[in-house]
Amino acid sequence: MTSSNGSMNRRDVLQIAAATGAASLLVSKSASAVEEESQPLEIVDTNISLFHWPFRRLPLDQTAKLIKKLRTLGVTRAWAGSFEAILHRDLAGVNGRLARECQPHRELVPIGTVNPLLPGWENDLRQCFGKHGMPAVRVYPNYHGYTLQEPRFVQLLEKVTAAGRFLQLASMMEDTRTQHVQHQVADVDLDPLPALLGRLGRARVQILNWRPRAALLEELAKTPGIFFDTARAEGTDGVPRLVEKVGKDRVMFGSHAPFLIPEAALIRVHESSRLSESSLRTVLAANARRLVGKGE
Repeated sequence: MTSSNGSMNRRDVLQIAAATGAASLLVSKSASAVEEESQPLEIVDTNISLFHWPFRRLPLDQTAKLIKKLRTLGVTRAWAGSFEAILHRDLAGVNGRLARECQPHRELVPIGTVNPLLPGWENDLRQCFGKHGMPAVRVYPNYHGYTLQEPRFVQLLEKVTAAGRFLQLASMMEDTRTQHVQHQVADVDLDPLPALLGRLGRARVQILNWRPRAALLEELAKTPGIFFDTARAEGTDGVPRLVEKVGKDRVMFGSHAPFLIPEAALIRVHESSRLSESSLRTVLAANARRLVGKGE
């Protein structure tokens, strides 16, 4: 049922989704990693969202249903943003509701949103880190109307870095071809990001929902502190190619659920036999735990 290097293939993941979940199965043993492979496969989903997508209902847009699905797939931890943050102006209220929604669910880690163009954004940031104890904030520059060269965004990233936290940057939420005709939103221009992080030094940014482009990926790969999720790394070998280009320590599993079907992202990680046992475990959980300061 597993490939020769110990990683699970598409059939395994489909069976997992239909049965008891990835974390309940043991990865097959190999001669080089018997002890490691005897442990359950841990999965941290670094990219989910709660509440309702503004433009249509989604099958898993109720927290209880989404949690049930994630548990079925063996997800042990999930970093949750809020769809409300995209269009709401009262982000303190959005972040408070998100924190309360996550509190009863052991898997969920709330990731609040800050819009640096809004008055009082510094207080929103303080509440995310102080009041709610969030490890990061998530930003939507395209929906909130600024570029990565906006001085207030630079200030936000500086404050996040000074607080010892990290930032999640949603490069897109929905394909431009399917967007509402009255609400067309281009993907975020990531070109300024390498130079920005080069100046800030210790900053850490995870790019969400990005479809890798060769030329820009070359620049991003050279820049320490930039991390990637797997949600839009499409194609049979999309995730292994991304790992090969930027290194296994900078790629983290992310599904973009419930906007996308979470099984699809998990299947893409497992589809190719090119990910080693060690790389698989690193992408699925170890990198995420390191980023939040939990290396266990």
